[in-house]
Amino acid sequence: MKRMLSRGYMALIFLFLYAPIVVLMVFSFNDSKSRTVWAGFTGKWYIELFSDKLIISSLYTTLAVAFLAAVFATLLGTAAAIGFYNMKKLPKRVLLTVNNIPVMNPDIITGVSLMILFIFFGSVYTALSGEKFQLNFFTLLLAHITFNVPYVILSVLPKLRQLDQNLYEAALDLGARSFYAFRKVILPEIFPGIVTGFIMAFTLSIDDFAVSYFTAGTKSSTLAMTIYAMTKRRVSPEINALSTILFLSVLILLVVVNIRQSRDLKKNTQTDY
Repeated sequence: MKRMLSRGYMALIFLFLYAPIVVLMVFSFNDSKSRTVWAGFTGKWYIELFSDKLIISSLYTTLAVAFLAAVFATLLGTAAAIGFYNMKKLPKRVLLTVNNIPVMNPDIITGVSLMILFIFFGSVYTALSGEKFQLNFFTLLLAHITFNVPYVILSVLPKLRQLDQNLYEAALDLGARSFYAFRKVILPEIFPGIVTGFIMAFTLSIDDFAVSYFTAGTKSSTLAMTIYAMTKRRVSPEINALSTILFLSVLILLVVVNIRQSRDLKKNTQTDY
């Protein structure tokens, strides 16, 4: 009886969470602009979506920011994770606590803090050069790199903890140089964590709104910001189509991450035996 009640409770939670998304996806194919009456199946909203220059421009900005932020955050986060792993216990604990603060922090606080920081440095730049500073694509990119790095660190650190340190020392004893031993021994072992961190950073950048809203300025706009601006006027069926594409894209990325993690777990289990 308890098991049935718990399963029913979980089913209600998932129904409450995903029923609105299912309705949104269904009405993205509705032949009418009505949000309550089904008028037949159509794909015209997707055609109109990809003919909208504003949305396409926002899509390019979103993908560019997400990819570049994921690349730089992965490089910085991997280097930081290796540095944390080789530290002594007390400094490591302190820095890991500091690293977890942006993860636990609300996005709006991160966004406002970065905006104030950029404006401060912008005022200094204006005072020194005489040129007016404005938030732009570069500040948006820096903001995304900043909030993505902690997630990459948390993805790479578990792989470093699973690593047998004797393998690296054995490679050095056999005559390999430090960088060569790292590239041939350490990197292949932690590579699944690096890929997971990259995918997570890419997904978080695509999904972000609060940080982008405060750091993009007036010249750059991501898809999330464009959708927010469109909803101020009227909820168009194009928004349903765009939201459906975004949801499916993020869902596919999450499935890829989970598959990789399950394969890595199975591989490590087989190796232990």
